[in-house]
Formats: sequence, C-alpha cells, structure tokens
Amino acid sequence: MSGVIVHEWIEETGGAEKVVESFAEIFPDAPLLCLWNDAPRRFSNSVVRESAIARTPIRKSKVAALPIMPLQWRRWKAGDATWALVSSHLFAHHVRFRDAPDIERYIYVHTPARYIWSPDLDPRGSSAIARTVAPMFRKLDARRAKEGGCYAANSDFVAERVRRYWGIEAKTIYPPVAVSAIQSRPRWVEYLDRQELDMYERLPQDFLLAASRLVPYKRIDEAIRAAALTDLPLVVAGDGPDRARLESVAESEKIPVYFLGRVSDALLFALYQKSLAYIFLGVEDFGIMPVEAMAAGASVVGNSVGGVAETVMDGITGALCDPKDSAQLTDAVRRAIDCRPEKSAAHAQQFDSIQFMREITNWVGPEKVNSPRAHVWSGDKK
Repeated sequence: MSGVIVHEWIEETGGAEKVVESFAEIFPDAPLLCLWNDAPRRFSNSVVRESAIARTPIRKSKVAALPIMPLQWRRWKAGDATWALVSSHLFAHHVRFRDAPDIERYIYVHTPARYIWSPDLDPRGSSAIARTVAPMFRKLDARRAKEGGCYAANSDFVAERVRRYWGIEAKTIYPPVAVSAIQSRPRWVEYLDRQELDMYERLPQDFLLAASRLVPYKRIDEAIRAAALTDLPLVVAGDGPDRARLESVAESEKIPVYFLGRVSDALLFALYQKSLAYIFLGVEDFGIMPVEAMAAGASVVGNSVGGVAETVMDGITGALCDPKDSAQLTDAVRRAIDCRPEKSAAHAQQFDSIQFMREITNWVGPEKVNSPRAHVWSGDKK
C-alpha cells in the first residue's frame, strides 16, 4: 500500500517539520508534497515535490501566496498512492487529488489557521486585511475540512478548536520531542565548545530561563516581569524581530537580563539543566520547548491556558498560572523552583519521539508501514 505525505511548506526549523520528519521515517518510500521547500537538505532522503507556487516570486511571501493556496491544494495527482498523511497548520487539509478524489486521508492538525480562526492568539489576524478576508476563508476552510478523513490533533487544546470550528472530532496524538536524546547526556555543559563555555560561565549561578523565537506572542516580556517580581536574573536564549523591544523592557527593570541570541542545542540543554526554572508563558497549541526543558530536568512555569497546561504537572514538574495576575505569577515561579528535577525528567518520557511514532503507526495502520526500523517503535524484537 503506497502513500504520500503532505505538508504546507518546508522550513529550516519548526515543530511541524519535526512531525514530518517522523512521518518520513515511518514511511520512507512516501513522496513528500509541499507548496515550496526552503530547506532542501532537510528531507534529502525523501522525494520532495513542490507546487507551481514554488516557481513564482510569491513563494517568498506567505501573505501574497495565501489567496491561491486553497486552489493549489486541489491540483495534485496521487499517482499510485492509495492514502495520504497530511500535516496541516493552514490549508494542507484541503488537499484533493484529481485522479483519486476518494483517497484515504489521515490529517494531523497542528492548529486550525490561527490568524483566520483565533486572531486573539496570533497578531497576524489583527490586521485590517486579515479581518476583511477571514470570514470568507473560514467558510471555505470549514467546508473542505468536512470533505472526509480521519483527524488527529497535537493536543486536547487543538482538538477542542477542531471540534468548535470544523465540527469534527479529532483524537489527540502529542507531537514528537527528542526526550531520549536530551537525556542521553547527564551534563550537557561538558559538550560545549570553548566559546559556548565562556558564555555559560559568565552567567550568574542562579537564574530563570526564557528561550524561544523572540516574537510578541511568545510573551518573553512576561518572563522578564516574572524575574523582576521574584528578584531573579533572567537568561533569554533566542532571537527574532521583537528583540529590540524586549531589550528596552529589560532595561526598565532592576534585575539583570542576559540576551544570548541563538544558541546551539547543546548550550540550550545545558541552560535548561542549570536554570532554576524555565519560563514559558505564551498560549501554545502544544509547546515542544517546555517538554524539552522537563526532559533535561528543569521545572516549567507555564500558562494555565493552552497545550502547556496538558504537559506540565502543576506542583510536580512546574507550576501553571495566569501570567497577567502578578500574585499568581510570583507564586508559580516560587513553586516551580521547589520542584524536583527527577520528577520532570520522568514525566517528559511519555512525550518521546518513539511514543509519537508508535501512535502514528497505530492510527494510520501498521500494514501501511514500510520502514526497516519499524521494530524500534513498534516494540517488536528483531
């Protein structure tokens, strides 16, 4: 039984791409269809087919490409494929094959498009253009979502939105996190290069950690406030367009804030292990980085709304709060600092990549799997 993997577009980084990497490992013979591929080396072992959009200048602008994406997803041919595994966070679930309109579809939903359905969660939905076109896109999106298929969501938080917006029931399959890889090194500081080690050793002995892309909806400014409320230094790992504003916010506080910019995985994992707590206050669909932090033994201060509330055990592997409530935020930081690292590390293991691959295999059907490594996640001894 042959199939195809479908994904919106391919980028160098991103949680959705990590999901697709697992799909490609489970189904190595399945070609990967996408609108365009901006990371050609990332899936070098797969046959990657781009849409006609990839041959035009608008591939460089998601906003410009948006109006023609729904049409493009109706123009593919399935060839000899009898099923499709779809990774969707915008319109990929619209996919229809001209030569196989009734093909089996397994649709993994990272989120219904936030800036169309949940503009309160995504600042892109607040623009005048987005507000104008959103009602039209919502009608089309809901209609095409109902065309058939088996749905899974990356969290209960997303599954509830799939039910509310599309009227579809989706099972929850949490996305893959490299828990085993993180836990393979008890002291990541020993794997830093000289420059990274110098940076690491210049940091204070005790600090809170915030790490993500520096964009407004990640709420790093709330992490700065959490550090100020508890009179603790904050280390910020990551970069992005919000950095200048965040540096200005940090200057207005009395506690030191260290902006490290982009860091390697090894340094990030070392920072998780050293931090008093990892602060992650955005409203996320799932939130891979909090699970990474727990895998490294860190406790997490998370938002009580969103996917993080499903992965962090309040009072055991961290603490949940309404970050707008200063008293709750202060209490959450203090409670998280008191959590035990071994509890976080043990809890994170249920989100390991192997567990994800096992659940995807059972969802799509073991008979479709053609990977020579299937025994690794199936539990079969070979």
